[in-house]
Amino acid sequence: QEQLMESGGGSVQAGGSLRLSCTGSVYSEHCMGWFRQGPGKEREKVADIDTDGTIRIIDFAKGRFTISKDNGKNTLYLQMNNLKPEDTAMYYCAASDVDCFVADSFGMDFWGKGTLVAVSA
Repeated sequence: QEQLMESGGGSVQAGGSLRLSCTGSVYSEHCMGWFRQGPGKEREKVADIDTDGTIRIIDFAKGRFTISKDNGKNTLYLQMNNLKPEDTAMYYCAASDVDCFVADSFGMDFWGKGTLVAVSA
């Protein structure tokens, strides 16, 4: 089984929605998050969710994206609504064996291979 595997990417028109899912053998009940890397851009965090359920969503995603997890299904989700062309990117799931605030300093421990999201105008 892949350590982490994303699914749910695809091509949508602006204003559309997608739900990304992530599961795998290293699903963590500590910090899990979604990151993205657009064409010619550096990888950036989208959102993360911590052990105690604390959620952080980066400003560009607030009001449009929702992160959630189902520990019973070992699955992390990213619901993306009102997608914009600038959301076009490879989206990655990541997990850490420590809390999110610690992971901010030391990085995430496990990464998926990504799922591509393409948003057309």
